[in-house]
Amino acid sequence: MRRLLYIIRVVGLALLVGELSAQQSPAVLSANTFHYFKDSSEWMQFFQKCTHLADKDAKPLNVIHIGGSHVQAGVWTNEFLTLLQQQFKTKGGGYFAFPYTIAKTNGQPYINFESTGSWKKCRAVLKDYCLPLGVNGMSASTSDSSVVITIKLTDKSVCQSFNRLKMYHNFNSSFTWRVIKPLAMELVLKDYADKGFSYFGFEKFVDSVQVEIMRKDTLQKEFTLFGFSIENTAPGFYMGGLGVNGASSTSFLKCNFFDAQLQSIAPDMAIISLGVNDVQAKAFSKTEFKANYDTLIFKLKQANPNMAILLTTTTDNYVKRKTPNKRTVLAQEAFYELGLKHKVAVWDMFKVMGGYRSINKWIKVGLAKRDRVHFTNAGYQQMGQLMYAAFLQSYNHQQKLSHK
Repeated sequence: MRRLLYIIRVVGLALLVGELSAQQSPAVLSANTFHYFKDSSEWMQFFQKCTHLADKDAKPLNVIHIGGSHVQAGVWTNEFLTLLQQQFKTKGGGYFAFPYTIAKTNGQPYINFESTGSWKKCRAVLKDYCLPLGVNGMSASTSDSSVVITIKLTDKSVCQSFNRLKMYHNFNSSFTWRVIKPLAMELVLKDYADKGFSYFGFEKFVDSVQVEIMRKDTLQKEFTLFGFSIENTAPGFYMGGLGVNGASSTSFLKCNFFDAQLQSIAPDMAIISLGVNDVQAKAFSKTEFKANYDTLIFKLKQANPNMAILLTTTTDNYVKRKTPNKRTVLAQEAFYELGLKHKVAVWDMFKVMGGYRSINKWIKVGLAKRDRVHFTNAGYQQMGQLMYAAFLQSYNHQQKLSHK
């Protein structure tokens, strides 16, 4: 039933947003596809791994989604993940999640964080920039004598339980940590300082946990947290929603622990959705934009040379609500050039949503906000459904080829 509803919504979007007749709508729907360049072997391998999730000994597939405010909100990412899990009938995997509420900013819908104590944040953007920073582009630090962090999956999480938890932090010798809930089970605790995380293994699956962080002395004043890996070892899709409000193509390149933490996640697939904040700047340079993406793609390939990478083009937007942003067209060109150069896939969301000045049509049907940059929750859900439809089209095509 859910799959039928998303198909209806995709067709409806083509008609409403594109203001097209029934005869023209197939042209819009045909734009909703993954574009490949020369060699797509990494994607063929990833699709095969998806097929094998039904195997008894299958392991979760790790996916990351890198971006700015479109990704930090988590709605786009979670809709895509939910549809993947439903398609392949899986419920395992888990999440890499940053405790955004501790940093006093909006977070993702599939997980809740609460904490005692006082924290200060660092972000890889503008005035909040400071180090250290991890794979998520944010960090939170405390010098309190004791803080308790509560982590709980919500009803919007397609993965409803976990049996492993990894806490990414700075390994300050002045601090220690422990799980205080749940206690009525065996627990394995091991520190992996070389990989940047502490590991908690639970005897049974749980949907929430409380971790206490305690300061033993004042030799080193701050405990710095980079995020949590919440893992369910059953087959499924593990999603790292790595979003930072205001992030541009340079932001994640400034994070000193990005490479090491990315390698510990070892993504099978990466989605990169940066660019809106780049094209908002008058000094936008297509050459510099591509160079930043060159470096980011290189870092991803270092973490896993066989990673399937998807670049999503910059969504249509306006500058200061009033001026249509022609620089978005330059960014669109850059993505196709990057796809050809690095042999990675491109999903042209700019074209799918209708191209230049199309965000007005999304506003008209309640899918985008009046700032002409961001989307409503329904709009982000629609983006997740469209991206999933393009993914499924490619997957089904590969399945047909493999059975010939």
